[in-house]
Amino acid sequence: MLAGYATAITPEDPLAGFAVGELEPPAPPEGWVTVEVRAAALNHHDVWSLKGFGLTAEQLPMILGCDAAGVDPDGNEVIVHCLVGDPDWTGEETDDPRRTLLSELHPGTLAERVSVPRRNLIAKPESLSFAAAACLPTAYLTAYRMLFSKGNLQPGETVLVQGAGGGVATAAITLAAAAGIRVWATSRSEEKRELALRLGAAAAFESGARLPGRVDAVIETVGEATWPHSLRSVRNGGRIVVAGATSGPNPSADLPRVFFREVSVLGSTMGTRGELERLVAFLDATGARPLIDRTIPLAEVRTGLEAMVAGELQGKVVVEP
Repeated sequence: MLAGYATAITPEDPLAGFAVGELEPPAPPEGWVTVEVRAAALNHHDVWSLKGFGLTAEQLPMILGCDAAGVDPDGNEVIVHCLVGDPDWTGEETDDPRRTLLSELHPGTLAERVSVPRRNLIAKPESLSFAAAACLPTAYLTAYRMLFSKGNLQPGETVLVQGAGGGVATAAITLAAAAGIRVWATSRSEEKRELALRLGAAAAFESGARLPGRVDAVIETVGEATWPHSLRSVRNGGRIVVAGATSGPNPSADLPRVFFREVSVLGSTMGTRGELERLVAFLDATGARPLIDRTIPLAEVRTGLEAMVAGELQGKVVVEP
């Protein structure tokens, strides 16, 4: 089958180790089902894989991709939850120490077909296109968990989203605005600040700018570059939800500010199958939809990866086999 896959680990030039061609994956484990992929979506996780994060040379070739929507063997339209855990684990999926994402241990979604445990499939409503549904399982699910499960944000509260324009940040702005939460966003880029306003942010500021007031919560995926600003911007007793560190993982903790002002710092990773179902129901009820920059055929997936690496995107790249 046609697939986009890693052929080599090349940290300095990640796309040098990427190919599109015919590749048949190993037979799936017993009890898994194979989904005909109607749409997949790119994530920065795909580029990190090509750099060797979560993927080793011994695992190659590996089909990349985490997100997909398609049709199961019974003809049902489904969305794939990309977090694969230990089948014997009984707790929340995100706490499973053996959890992996598709394309780390098992072949991913940038292909005509993908195999997953049956429990990883949820129903796709008719109201969502395959393209929109394919955008949800990584960036939008991460944002949903950060906002509502970890951040416990309520209508009328104010959230600061750092690094507007990133995949999770874009999703967070869209979802928070649809939920009646006031959104303030930051970015170094005027273009991305304008994008944040179009997505529903009440205001957008230069990175590090003094805000009109303190916020109830901060969505933090940038790390070192924005961490001091996040700590200064959150109110006493507020919360900072962290799910990434794209600018670096070692910010100054500034612990006195944390404990004197009783700031809660909450880690968040991906999301559960139940949260994906609630996210889909939320979109169905509110009419909010993922922002899609472009839709491309699988044969041209390299162009989408190149645009993502260059920072040229406003929204998700959807790949249609």
